[in-house]
Formats: sequence, structure tokens, C-alpha cells
Amino acid sequence: MDAVFRPSRTTEGRHRSAQNRKADGPAPAAGPAAPAAAPTQTDSAKLSAFAARYGAFAAAAQGTEQTVTLENDLMRVTFTSKGGRIKEVLLKKYKKVNTDSANNDIFSSLRLLEDPKNRFEYLIPAAGASGEISSGDLYFEPVREGNTLRFRAPASTGGYLEQSYILHADNYQLDYRVGGQGLSGALAPGQKNLRLNWVNHLDKLERNQQYERTMSTVYYKANDDNPDYCDCRSNDADNLGQQPIKWFSHSNQFFNTSFIAQNFSFQEFTGETVMLADTDPDLKIVRTTALIPARDKGAQMTIYTGPNEFDRLRAFGIALEDIIPFGSSLFGWINRWVIQTIFEFLSRFIGSAGIVILALTLLVKLLLYPLTYRMVYSQAKMAALKPKIDDLRKKFGGDQQAMSVETMKLYSEFKVNPLGGCLPIFLQMPIWFALYRFFPAALEFRQSSFLWAVDLSSYDVAFKLPFYVWGFGTHISAFTLIWVVTTLWYTWYSMKQMDSSAMAGNEQMKIMKYMQYGMPVMFMFFFNSFAAGLTLYLCFSNILNIGQTVVTKQFFINHDKIKVQLEANKNRPKKAGGWRERFESAMKEQQRVQEERSKKGRSK
Repeated sequence: MDAVFRPSRTTEGRHRSAQNRKADGPAPAAGPAAPAAAPTQTDSAKLSAFAARYGAFAAAAQGTEQTVTLENDLMRVTFTSKGGRIKEVLLKKYKKVNTDSANNDIFSSLRLLEDPKNRFEYLIPAAGASGEISSGDLYFEPVREGNTLRFRAPASTGGYLEQSYILHADNYQLDYRVGGQGLSGALAPGQKNLRLNWVNHLDKLERNQQYERTMSTVYYKANDDNPDYCDCRSNDADNLGQQPIKWFSHSNQFFNTSFIAQNFSFQEFTGETVMLADTDPDLKIVRTTALIPARDKGAQMTIYTGPNEFDRLRAFGIALEDIIPFGSSLFGWINRWVIQTIFEFLSRFIGSAGIVILALTLLVKLLLYPLTYRMVYSQAKMAALKPKIDDLRKKFGGDQQAMSVETMKLYSEFKVNPLGGCLPIFLQMPIWFALYRFFPAALEFRQSSFLWAVDLSSYDVAFKLPFYVWGFGTHISAFTLIWVVTTLWYTWYSMKQMDSSAMAGNEQMKIMKYMQYGMPVMFMFFFNSFAAGLTLYLCFSNILNIGQTVVTKQFFINHDKIKVQLEANKNRPKKAGGWRERFESAMKEQQRVQEERSKKGRSK
């Protein structure tokens, strides 16, 4: 029993060795070895308390920490015998980037699970223990064979608790098993489960930490449900009770560590996120607890700890790719199965991510060109009516109501829809919203450079500001400025013919016009810190829009033919009903009410 309970030195100094106590009096003279002194009553009480605390695993609760590594071409995984767990994961092909006080990028090795405050432990209902003990307090004996590593914690009952890891040669995954031999005797009577407790302090890995924080959380998938996640923007906790869980993941913006059950299901799962202040050295705290069956054949799992590569995650066939924050509903579907597919195809032939974005923009514009043609055609018809609307403005002067009614009558007479040019914009909005989520979530853009942008998944920095400016931060994005300027020019070009026609005498449409000029300026503050991939796409899109509009107007639109068509529309019999007639009736009623109010005002 002395060999089992003899205190020894540990890395954390939890138990003092009797050899470390200061001796009383001088050292004895050399001579025959004296028999060992019997433990004092105090020592015996400590040993008894120690045995009661750890029960059947008391022998494993003392030892010396050892580290062992497994390595392949993609990563190096460091393990510790204290708890038999992963201590850190070094990803060889990726770099961590932060910025200093002067807004300069600082690159360093990218490590996951490295924070010393992290905990990965099993709470064990050990036989003979006063309560649950933590595997994190046990010293496991490591045995390595090639890329297989086993950690074994012996029990006084003759059994043991074992954790084994097998690192794949060409992937970011490990086969993981927790089990052992004779576990039923080492556990308290009636106990058949271990409770996993995982606390992970996520590190700041990206330049844009506001983005990173709102895209990092706990994901999980119930066996019979779609993947779900804890709130990304506030403290949150999800408790699934008895619902069996297939996998769960602690995910950063571009990297994750996931546990996938193979021959069992996680039970009593809870996931939690804790937000931290911007000044905190950690990004966010994420926590997970779950029940694992304690059986000799072991609970088998797959651990994936690496980048959010869409194809690698999808290859698991369990919707693990849903941890990539492409969005949900229609926008997420567009990103996963349309935009991502197109981008992967283009990337096979084009090495630059920026040129891929240009090619993607060209493809989208070609697909949407029929809408662009409809928009330009509608604008040409409005321009053809310009002289007639100018005549109406001269006739009605400042009578805004009469001007609005007569203008709509004119549109109805010539069968022109004044909103026809707006329809293509609304039809493109699902693509814009999808791309809003795509660029900061797609790993392919992370730290990919183009022109002056060093990271298309983060903001580009054309000019550094000497101090913080509200709405801009400490930088100015050139892609954002180019987008604003080209948007304003395109708005002016598109609305030229409406300035003296539809806009004349119509205050509501004038307000709409000024809003179209004001929106790009307002969005400048938002896009300045957004992913450069999106603002680059918007710049390309604006330039191509201008080119398509000018070319279509000059070479594909027959303005004389449009005038002939409008006259033919005028001579056609009018259909009863329709939105034009209803709108015209509503405008007439509004004019009548306005006239009555004016008469009452004059009579007073």
C-alpha cells in the first residue's frame, strides 16, 4: 500500500513529498541503514484522505507529467499524460494574424486548444471515492506505436481507464477511443457513464476580431435533426436533455475542433458560449458537457481539429459542413451549393482569388444580363416619354397632385411601367445577401491577397488613420471608396432621364432619388470594415454594370423603334381593370380629397 499512496512530486505541486520536508537537527552519522520510520498519525490520515478522494484511481492520481507528439504533413498534435488529453494542435499550413497598436499585421504559428486555462476532462464516479473525480487529475501512462498513442490510468481493482488516439496520415482527424478493461469494477455501483466536461478558451486568430467573435460558437447535431448552434452574439446555453447527439464542435471563424460519435450517441448534451470584452486576451469561452458510456470495448469517436474546408467537412456525410457560417435558409443554400461550387470550379483554372472573384462577377452578370437589358429598355422608354412629361410639367406648374395623376395616366396610356427598371435590382438581392455571408466565411479567401488587400476575408487597408474615427476605425478601405464612387456615378447615369420627367412634380420620387444617392455614402461606414472580397465583388459589379448599360444603350436599343412602339401602345384598346387603373383611381381620389381640404382652408 505504501507504493500506492506514497506522495511524489507533480507538475502542479498538489501533494508535498515527505522527502521535501525540512529535517529536524543535524544529519545522522554514516553507518548502517536504520529501519524506515513508521508513518506518523498525521501522514496516515493524509494517505487515508487521499485514498478516499480518488478511490480506485488513487494510484494514478500521482506522477509526473509527460508530453508526447503525433505528427503528419498537415499538423502536429501535442498530448499530455496529465489527463491523457490533447494539449495543443499546430496547423502547419496556416498562420495566426493579429495587429499591433500601429495597425501592422503580426503573423505567428496557428495553434488550437493551446490555452493553459482549457479543460478537457471526464468526471468519473470512481469506486471508493467520496465523489466524482476528474481525469484531468490523473497521470496516464503513455505508450506510442507509430501514429497510435495510448494513455492508460490503472485502477486498484486490476482494471484501467484508457484513451487511445490514431492520427491519420493525410488529414486533420484522429480516431479516438475512451474505454478500458474492468471498468465496471472501478466505477461506483450502478454507474455506467462518464461525464465529459470541455471548457475551451478560443484564441484570437484573425485580424478582424469583431467578425471572428460573431462567427465563433458551439455547433451540434442531434441524430434526427439538422445542425444547430448557440447564439454567436451574446451569452447563450442550450440543453438538449435526453435527445441523442451525433456530433458537436467548438468553432472559430475558419477553424474548428469537432467530436463525432461512432458506436454510440452523446447524451444529456449542453453547449454554452460566454462573450468576452474586446480587451480580453481570449476571443470567447465555449463549453460543452455530455455523457459518454463507460464500457470496456470503448466509446469510439472521430476528432476533427483543423480548418473549415468545405469538401473535407462534407466528406463525413453528417452535415458537418454546416458549421461554416454561410447563412441559413435560401442564402445559405445559394452559398453552399451554387456560389461555393462555382468558386471551386473556377479555382481549378485560376490561381488568384481576386481574379476568381472577377470571373465569378462576370459569370453572374452574364446570367443576369436579360434583367439588365430589361432595366435599360425600361429606362429608354421613360426617356422617350420625356418631352411629353415636360409638357405636363409646364401645363400644371406647381400642382403636384395633378402632375402625379396626369403622369400616371400618361404611363398607362403608353403602357410604360415606371418601376420596370427597379425589378432587376430586387431580383439580384438574394445573390447580394448570400455573398455578404460567403466572403467572410469561405476559408479560400483567408489571407489571400489581391492588389493592396492582404486578406480578402477581412477589410483592405489603403490608408492608415493616426487615430480612431467613428464608423471607420483606424483605416480606410480603398475598395469601399471605389464602390461608393462608382455607385454614385451609376445612379446618376441611370436616373438622368428621370430628373426632368418622372421626378418632376413628384416629391415622393424625388425623395427616393436622394435616398439612392445617400445610401452608398451611408453604407461606406459599414463596408469599410467588411470583407474585402465582398467590396471587391461590388466594385467589379459596378464597373461591369456601367459597361453593360452603356453598351446595351448604344448598340442594342433602337430608340426610334421604341417611339414607334409607344405610339402603337397608345392606340391599342385599354383593358378594363389592372394595376394602372386602380392606381389612377387612387390618385384621383387623393386629388379630390386634397382639393376639398384646400377649399375648406380658403373658406376659413
